[in-house]
Amino acid sequence: MNPKIFLKKDRDRSVRQRHPWIFSGAIERIEGSPGIGETVDILSAEGEFLGRAAYSPQSSIRARMWAWDDAEIGNAFFESRIKRAIEARLGLMIAESDNALRLVHAESDGLPGVVVDRYGDVLVLQCLTAGAERWRDVIVTTLLKVTGLDTIFERSDVDVRELEGLPKRTGILHGADIADRIIIQENGIRFGVDVKTGQKTGFYLDQRRNRQRVRELVAGKSVLNCFCYTGGFSLYALVGGASKVVSVDSSGSALEIGRENLALNGFSMDQAGLMEGDVFLLLRRFRDEARKFDAIILDPPKFAPTAAQAEKAARGYKDINLLAFKLLNPGGLLFTFSCSGGISAELFQKIVAGAALDAKVDARIVETLAQGPDHPVALNFPEGAYLKGLVCQII
Repeated sequence: MNPKIFLKKDRDRSVRQRHPWIFSGAIERIEGSPGIGETVDILSAEGEFLGRAAYSPQSSIRARMWAWDDAEIGNAFFESRIKRAIEARLGLMIAESDNALRLVHAESDGLPGVVVDRYGDVLVLQCLTAGAERWRDVIVTTLLKVTGLDTIFERSDVDVRELEGLPKRTGILHGADIADRIIIQENGIRFGVDVKTGQKTGFYLDQRRNRQRVRELVAGKSVLNCFCYTGGFSLYALVGGASKVVSVDSSGSALEIGRENLALNGFSMDQAGLMEGDVFLLLRRFRDEARKFDAIILDPPKFAPTAAQAEKAARGYKDINLLAFKLLNPGGLLFTFSCSGGISAELFQKIVAGAALDAKVDARIVETLAQGPDHPVALNFPEGAYLKGLVCQII
C-alpha cells in the first residue's frame, strides 16, 4: 500500500485537469510516512482516488503526478513512457542527418524531472526532482535498453535540485569516460559540445528551428549576436550568407569552443567577430559609437526562473531590447528571446513593446518563435512553454 495524500476540499481541480503539480497548500493530510521521491496515492477530500505521484517533502511542489490512474510505478512504467517519448520524436521535421536532440522532456513526456538529451552516441541525463532521483537507476537501465547506446553522462547539477533537498551531481553513469568535445551535426552545421561542464546539458537544442530561421533571413546583412555562447546563431548566420557577424559573450571558455566551431565549419575567427565582455556594457558602447546592424539576436540566460523574480528580470529584458532597437538600421530585424519561466509570452511582448517605445522606433512583430518540436509542451502543462521568441522589424 502506498502512502496517501488527501487534498483539501475544492483543491483537486488542477489534478482532475491533469496538471502534474500539487503544491503544499493544496494538501489536507498525509496518511503514512512517505520518503523523498516515494510513490504516493492522491485522493480528493472525499477519498476519491485521483492518481499516483512522487512525493517531495522539501519542495513547495509537494508532489508531481506520474499517472492519473492506478498504474503501478515501476520498471514497466518507465520503459513504456521512455519508449513513447522517443518514438514521438520520429517525423518531427528534424533533419535525418542531425545526431543531437532531446529524447525526454520531463512533464511534457509524462516524466516529471526527467530530461534526456542525445549528442551523437552519448546520452545526457538530468534528474531534477525527488521522484526522478528515486528512480534514477531504473531510468538508466531503461535508456540503455531502449536506445541501444552504451554511454550515459549525468548533469544533475542545476539549482532546482537544491529546492528538492538533493545535492548536485555530475559524472559517468554508464560506459567509458567521454571526450571533452562531442561533435554533433545540426542542419548540416557541425558543433563541438562540452557535455561535462557546458551550459544546460552542453548545447541549446531548443533553439534548433530558430537558428535555422536566422539562417534564412540574414543573407547579405550585418548581424550582432548577443549572449552568443558557443556561436550557434553566429554559424547559422554565416552559413546563411551574412555579410558580417559580431558575436558577444561574457564566457571566455564558451568563446573558445565558438572558435573551434568556426574552424569545424571552415570559417575564420574574423568572420564571426568573437568578443568577450558584458553584453549590457558593450551594447551601450556600440550605441555611443553609433554602430548599426541589420539584424540583432538577443538570447540571454534565464533572468527570472520564477514569477517572483519577474519584476527585476523585466528591467533587464527591457534594457537590452531598448539598446538593440537603437542599434538597428531601418528595416532591421531583432530576434529576441526569453527562456525565463517567470516571464509569460504576454509580458515578454509588453516588455519588448515598451523597449521600442522608449527607443523611439516604430517596430512590428513579423513572427513568433518557440522551442523546437523535440521540446514539446503538453496541453495540460502550459508551464512547459518556457522559450518565447519574437522577430521584430523596424519600420
